[in-house]
Amino acid sequence: MVEMKTALVLGATGGIGGAMARALIARGWKVRALHRDPAKVSRAIMGVEWVRGDAMQRADVVAAAAGAALIVHGVNPPGYRNWRTLALPMLENTVAAAAASSARICFLGTVYNFGPDAFPLLAEDAPQHPRTRKGAIRVEMEACLKSAAAHGVKSLILRCGDFFGPVVTANSWFSAALVKPGRRLRAVVYPGRHDVGHAWAYLPDVAETAMRLIERDAQLPDFAVFHFDGHWFARGVEMAEMVAAAAGEQGLPIRRLPWWLVRMASPFVTTFREMLEMAYLWQQPVRLDNRRLLAFLGEEPHTPALAAVRASLQGLGCLGPSANAPAANVQAANAQAANAQAATAHAAF
Repeated sequence: MVEMKTALVLGATGGIGGAMARALIARGWKVRALHRDPAKVSRAIMGVEWVRGDAMQRADVVAAAAGAALIVHGVNPPGYRNWRTLALPMLENTVAAAAASSARICFLGTVYNFGPDAFPLLAEDAPQHPRTRKGAIRVEMEACLKSAAAHGVKSLILRCGDFFGPVVTANSWFSAALVKPGRRLRAVVYPGRHDVGHAWAYLPDVAETAMRLIERDAQLPDFAVFHFDGHWFARGVEMAEMVAAAAGEQGLPIRRLPWWLVRMASPFVTTFREMLEMAYLWQQPVRLDNRRLLAFLGEEPHTPALAAVRASLQGLGCLGPSANAPAANVQAANAQAANAQAATAHAAF
């Protein structure tokens, strides 16, 4: 009998942490997750063993990781707040836990590390000259993992574009700007220039990709970095158009994000201040070069864009009665996408 592997997921109630927890469970892993009040989230994801603890407390993380072969570091300060005081200490605790349990760290990254000198196509080894405080912290976090790898702590970094999926997260432009979770769509707000390309990463696809990499752990270097291309729209506004099409509302107005209002409110609202700092990523095309990933896996898991957006809108509660009427068609499209993904997973090996 094959012994079940154990993974500790930090941030399992969030978007990427939750997607990773579900992907691990589907593959037969035992999944443990940390939360300050396990009773509140005991049924959030079926099959997860919730452990009381705080990612800011090193002893809690080390104890929760005992016996784990993998630690998914999917915890982020919500709403872009307090990155300096929270993000690095939490990662350092994860590194300490990985060292104690001999686990590999899985870290799902972003393009925040990079400045315009690396655009428009980002390779894994592109120079990292971020323009923002948050980007500088991301650089420090990856440097922390690289340094740890030199001392025997293995890590896997998978950098992605903007996350979207069927879960509300404070750090997602999709659920924080484009649509209003829990409300039927009456308009789509698009933050960027309509003619500037933008990269999006569908959470289930990201988790599937990470799992395929993790399953080939023996072939990975101690410090492994890959880029995930995801859904690339050469005309950035295509994502907003896709939202309207997925909702069955072809005439839905697409409105520009009022950056002037964000700018005026930024001195008083932390989230707006951080959004303003990231505005440069919406003003020029930024795409991730996934050739290294393709060479290693053979392909990148890819749910069709319309099915991915539709599933996201359903999960966020944005589809009204008229859009939900053809529910069977929606389910069929999602099932077809899942079957296609499963087929490509089989073909990859």
